[in-house]
Amino acid sequence: MAVGEENDSGMGSLVHSSKDVTPEKPKSLVEESDDEDFEDESFAERLYGLTEMLPDSLVKKTESFLSYTKSAIQDLYKVSRTVTWAVFSSSVILVAPIIFEVERAQMEEAQRSQQKQMLLGPNAAMSGSGIGPAGGMTLMPPR
Repeated sequence: MAVGEENDSGMGSLVHSSKDVTPEKPKSLVEESDDEDFEDESFAERLYGLTEMLPDSLVKKTESFLSYTKSAIQDLYKVSRTVTWAVFSSSVILVAPIIFEVERAQMEEAQRSQQKQMLLGPNAAMSGSGIGPAGGMTLMPPR
């Protein structure tokens, strides 16, 4: 051994701890590497992955239930469309003539009133039947 050499490994001569000497990775790089390990999965893919843990009979029953529910909703939608169309088209066919007839009757009444006003004057149209003031009696002329 040479003079001045000691049996030191050199670790004790370092002033800094091993953590201070080893550079740390920036946090953004650490987070990105964690995200790279996981693939993005949709909710449906996760549920399908969980079916491996369940018994086949439960999976088949669930699939048949969901299939039945889907077809029931589709059938209900089709029936509701048909019923809605039938109700509205029938109501138009049945109610439209009544509306037209009521409007025609109102127009005839307005024409009669206008004709009466032209023949007898403005006060005759207001009095209704031409009998006179309320009570249906005419006033006697003064003596």
